[in-house]
Amino acid sequence: MSAIIKPVNQKAWFLILPMLVCVAFSAIVPLMVVVNYSVQDIISPERRVFVGTEWFAAIMRDEELHGALLRQISYSFAVLAVELPLGILLALSMPAQGWKSSAALVIVSLSLLIPWNVVGTIWQIFGRTDIGLMGAALQGMGIEYSYTGNAAHAWLTVLLMDVWHWTPLVALLGYAGLRSIPDAYYQAASIDGASKLDVFRYVQLPKMRGVLMIAVLLRFMDSFMIYTEPFVLTGGGPGNSTTFLSQFLTQKAVGQFDLGPAAAFSLIYFLIILLMCFILYNWMQRVGTQAKEGGHD
Repeated sequence: MSAIIKPVNQKAWFLILPMLVCVAFSAIVPLMVVVNYSVQDIISPERRVFVGTEWFAAIMRDEELHGALLRQISYSFAVLAVELPLGILLALSMPAQGWKSSAALVIVSLSLLIPWNVVGTIWQIFGRTDIGLMGAALQGMGIEYSYTGNAAHAWLTVLLMDVWHWTPLVALLGYAGLRSIPDAYYQAASIDGASKLDVFRYVQLPKMRGVLMIAVLLRFMDSFMIYTEPFVLTGGGPGNSTTFLSQFLTQKAVGQFDLGPAAAFSLIYFLIILLMCFILYNWMQRVGTQAKEGGHD
């Protein structure tokens, strides 16, 4: 007897059609507009001249872009280097169950609920040496702290602000990964006499690898696109010490109204983020594969 082939129900596509329409209007259409602007010299709303890849070549030769890119890469990797281990440590220290667990989750999540511009304002006041708790404390310790006058202090303050704001996200993802580990793994480790460090290395960390990969990609992309917090806190200064790529783009598009170069740079910016995330993802996948093979050996 020939097998009866049942018709495939395609009605499910109608359920995601609204989402596809929203994505088309919120992402694809604006992207096409940016691509259109990137190959034109917009003299006025009525006058436009096709220039091809001229703006791309000009942007790639811009030394200010090179400086902003270097600051951005160093900042994003500093964010990962601090927030990832700190978030894991915070997740490990949180209670596993009961009312204490619920209370800890709420308290840890509080900073994530604060809008980005408010975060910048909070740290702007927090770092002042006259009324700010951190600024006054450092001044009292004899440290000439000034996030508005010292480039290193400004950069470290922006980094500390980001760590305070977003480490809880890494902690919550790590906490979810820890709670998904079956008790049988801990019981087996206890029977084998494994120490806490061995449990973390051979049980918890491998099982958390998936959520940690998500945390790394989310934090890298978000830190690479950071704008509001450093703009409110330092305005990109002193000098250009905290002028990251997003603010460089805003200066081009809004401050100088160079829509053609700004559109070209926004596409380059987009491709840089895609490339860096692709490299990070493949590197983490390779590390995970090597760790599994080493564990089997």
